[in-house]
Amino acid sequence: MSDTQSAARPSFLERLSQSRNGLGLMFMLPAAVFLLCFLTYPLGLGVWLGFTDTRIGRPGIFIGLENYAYLLDDSVFWMSVFNTILYTFVASVLKFGLGLWLAIILNEHLPFKNLVRAIILLPWVVPTVLSALAFWWIFDSQFSIISWVLMQWGIIDAPINFLGDPTNARASVIAANVWRGIPFVAISLLAGLQTIPQSLHEAAALDGATSWQRFRNVTLPLLTPIIAVVMTFSVLFTFTDFQLIYVLTRGGPVNATHLMATLSFQRGIPGGQLGEGAAIAVAMIPFLLAAILFSFFGLQRRKWQQGGSD
Repeated sequence: MSDTQSAARPSFLERLSQSRNGLGLMFMLPAAVFLLCFLTYPLGLGVWLGFTDTRIGRPGIFIGLENYAYLLDDSVFWMSVFNTILYTFVASVLKFGLGLWLAIILNEHLPFKNLVRAIILLPWVVPTVLSALAFWWIFDSQFSIISWVLMQWGIIDAPINFLGDPTNARASVIAANVWRGIPFVAISLLAGLQTIPQSLHEAAALDGATSWQRFRNVTLPLLTPIIAVVMTFSVLFTFTDFQLIYVLTRGGPVNATHLMATLSFQRGIPGGQLGEGAAIAVAMIPFLLAAILFSFFGLQRRKWQQGGSD
């Protein structure tokens, strides 16, 4: 091959930069490396530790499914599973209902609408630990503002033990999570509402449809894909919640508010049982995969995508 032909032939990097697929891979490479280092490796390490008896300060040996067999007979673990499912279900339903209601209100023509939207977003922007500390004072057994107001109104005679009673503690942490999560759901659904053509509502109104019928037959079907994505993220965030629970109750009283995430941390770090803590964390994966797959396969359906029939 002559020197002229060699010079005319583009190099590998030049061909890669001119290829659309190659250029896309180049742009994705930094993100792929980041995910590999900070997501794939920790996940793989956690799965491996779940099959060992590793403790802090002592390398473990492979013990197979012994950690998982132990968890099957662990009443505290099953309580954390129950708490996690209850916490996720109740909080997600409340966040969806209140968030959708708030999004519909914000979609109307309101005075100072942009300012109201910014204020509503604040609970989501504020760091979780600060929110948890604020709720810790609100739910204090002696200085709770809620108890003080109810006592002033004559509704109760003594302060409510919000975080010391198992039932009250579960309700309290759910309320705190709902307060933090509503802005995310509301703003996301509001964005979806604003993509629905106004002409569809006008046509339905001309046909004599009531407000409820327009919502049910126009708004809700077209909003379904957004709802699926938003609620998938909401469920994932709620199911893996750690900071809010740990700051408010640390899993108490008597493990009544322990979630799988907080129990995994307690067994693995303060308790020193890294293998057992990793096994609890790995046990969360099937639940998370179920939520992701439900949303993924649902979004493949034409009915969900277009609000019509398959």
